[in-house]
Amino acid sequence: MGGRPGYRVADLDDPVDIRILNSRGGIMHGTESHGHSRSLSPNAMTIFSFAGAVLIAASSSAVTPLYHLYQESMHLTPFLITIVFSVYVLGLLVALLTVGGLSDYVGRRPVILAALLVNAAAMILFATADNVGQLIVARAVQGICVGTGTTTFGAAMLDTNRARGPLLNSVTAFIGLAVGAIGAAALITFAPDPLHLVYDVLLGVTILLIALLWVMPESAPKKAGALASLWPHVSVPRQSRSVFLRITPVTMASWGLGGFHLSLMPTVVATTMGIGSPWVGGAVVATLMITGAVSVAVFKDSPAWHVLLAGTFALCLGVAVSLFGIAQHSVAVLFAGTAIAGIGFGTAFSGTLRTLLPTSEPHQRAALLAAFYVMSYLAFSLPAIAAGLSVPVIGLSTVAYVYGSAVILLAVASMAASLWNRQPT
Repeated sequence: MGGRPGYRVADLDDPVDIRILNSRGGIMHGTESHGHSRSLSPNAMTIFSFAGAVLIAASSSAVTPLYHLYQESMHLTPFLITIVFSVYVLGLLVALLTVGGLSDYVGRRPVILAALLVNAAAMILFATADNVGQLIVARAVQGICVGTGTTTFGAAMLDTNRARGPLLNSVTAFIGLAVGAIGAAALITFAPDPLHLVYDVLLGVTILLIALLWVMPESAPKKAGALASLWPHVSVPRQSRSVFLRITPVTMASWGLGGFHLSLMPTVVATTMGIGSPWVGGAVVATLMITGAVSVAVFKDSPAWHVLLAGTFALCLGVAVSLFGIAQHSVAVLFAGTAIAGIGFGTAFSGTLRTLLPTSEPHQRAALLAAFYVMSYLAFSLPAIAAGLSVPVIGLSTVAYVYGSAVILLAVASMAASLWNRQPT
């Protein structure tokens, strides 16, 4: 894919450095513009950023299969679980609204270092938590990490590989969330002391990436306005606004489903379906994310509009099958429905990013990603929090049915709107 005027990014197989045309028409090499030489190419920064994005997503989902153990050791109720979940999202949104676009001004590497250091702090807090208050603090710190790192790693992937950047941004969250959920579930089932070992492993990987960051090239030039950018705001470039509005309904439906799985699905499996093994709950969450990642790769060359339409249909079908599985206490049906819904989640997410990201200029990327993730995580969190608050009133099973029905209705409305205002891309 060709770059915009004044911008060139090396392809994945291109060994040369990044080159950015400055405002006077001169060429600035990515390494030279920052005053020191680095031995690794922008290709390495692409791979590093992909690994970093996967790590912070995995760190955020690793706690999900552990909720059952926390329920036993800290006497957590579904309401307290949603409180833990809500402070995570609150920290994430605060970070998105303040430092989400900071790397557009100070460069990617300093913000990446900050995100990794915060992730290391969160892992230490989790490993030492022995009451719900400490768990809440750890989750809030983790939210700050994810809000800081997601947009920065994503922007770095776009900087260093314009052609594959949107695809990589589409799959990192799914892969990371799946790795975190299934990895934590495996450690719970087969390894000793999972409440500490899970976080020790993630801390070790975080330290490794901090060390590797030293030899990574910078992919974005510095510019004035860093302090002003910290004032909470959501920035959607003018040329991106119509597309942003168009993708909102399906984003709300798909991310709302993801929020329910990561906050309450293991509890639904354990209590409503009577399956105590944390392996099953973690595997259900991982299934949603794995099929999401696979669907992104399978449909990467399909027209974005077709991908969005197919995604919303799969989302509706998958949620309906999942609800039937819960009603019948059938794990097999629940897994089948989750796999179908995961296809819908993945294709919808891919289609929205592939439609939205190409509308931005290089210096607008991190801020646009921040705005997109603010919308996504609001859809991800607020319905799940409302669901947790409703459990004591109407029961967990009823909450699952109402929640799933709302996702289906929103997806149907989105599909109808897409068919009515078809705008192929």
